[in-house]
Amino acid sequence: MELAVLYRGPLESCNYGCTYCPFAKKVDEAATLAADRAALARFVAWIAARPPGDRLSVLFTPWGEGLARAWYQEAMVELSRLPSITRVAIQTNLSVPLAWTARADATKAAVWATYHPDWTTRERFVAKVSDLRARGLAVSCGVVGFRRFFGEIEALRRALPGDVYLWVNAAKGRWDEGYADAEIAQLLAIDPHFSDNLRPHASRGEPCRAGAAVVSVDGEGTVRRCHFVRTPLGNLYLDRIEDLLAERPCPNDTCGCHIGYVHLDRLGLHEVYGDGVLERIPRRLPVLSGERREDLPLVDGASLAVQAR
Repeated sequence: MELAVLYRGPLESCNYGCTYCPFAKKVDEAATLAADRAALARFVAWIAARPPGDRLSVLFTPWGEGLARAWYQEAMVELSRLPSITRVAIQTNLSVPLAWTARADATKAAVWATYHPDWTTRERFVAKVSDLRARGLAVSCGVVGFRRFFGEIEALRRALPGDVYLWVNAAKGRWDEGYADAEIAQLLAIDPHFSDNLRPHASRGEPCRAGAAVVSVDGEGTVRRCHFVRTPLGNLYLDRIEDLLAERPCPNDTCGCHIGYVHLDRLGLHEVYGDGVLERIPRRLPVLSGERREDLPLVDGASLAVQAR
């Protein structure tokens, strides 16, 4: 079986307090932390019990900052060493020490790191990214495209290693920036896939890999096609997962989050991201060098190039 799982347990606490973050700003009580730890252990045990011939990938998408908790670090390490795992990645603000990565299989572990200029410095963030790359882990970096961050986004692109993708999430919903054409062009010069995130995609009735090749799982083991469709398909621990998987058209009018729309068939984004779809790393990456762009070699020998969509 080949399956990608997006896991989100009960953890909600974060060591940052970004006003624009869609995730919860809570201080988890001891009981909640204990429940989150137990739920994660149960999930990891389920993965570990799968046949070694499975091809499984996992993306942790916690409401809070997972790597601030030792059990997420340990889960990343343990999962990366399982024969059935092809990739394990986590969304993080990259604020915590990275010593745990020395015990992980760097060919399988990956990091999706978000830069929050209000809560850390560019120098500190870039140093963490460089540390990850030196350890051999794949990492993508990103930032929310608020106008007040534009200068910082450009500076971050220049400061990051050349083989690190910098994505930009559009400020949408209540934070809608209403970008002018020149501003869109400015952000596209940094992230040529910015237009994919600029507006929600019409999705009702559209074929999607979610529910067939990708599922979301919560701390109780409830399986859903994705984080954005609440109808359960079953339970990871009570049902046979193969029986829950099927092609299904999207029931929502629109899909506006990368971890959702990247699986819409008509957008063709699996071709764009390839094996880096979970950690949001395209096959070919834009690189800003000084005031110009250039092609540089990737680790796998591909070239970095601007791929405007």
